[in-house]
Amino acid sequence: MNCDEFVELVTAHLDGSLDDATERRFVEHLAACDGCARYLEQIRHTVHTLASMPDETLTGQARDRLLAAFRTFQR
Repeated sequence: MNCDEFVELVTAHLDGSLDDATERRFVEHLAACDGCARYLEQIRHTVHTLASMPDETLTGQARDRLLAAFRTFQR
């Protein structure tokens, strides 16, 4: 597994929806790649932080700007 594939699978890994073979490859890559280990930890931290934010803290305008930014994001 390369880093690009790892990044594509992070959400499925966190959801527990990877099949056994893919999960095994994911974990093997994680053990060998410090950059992906840091990336996964950043995603976990982001999810935790966002989950603890009350809905009211994001204005409608801020929400719309964020959604627009994500829609136009290019890899």
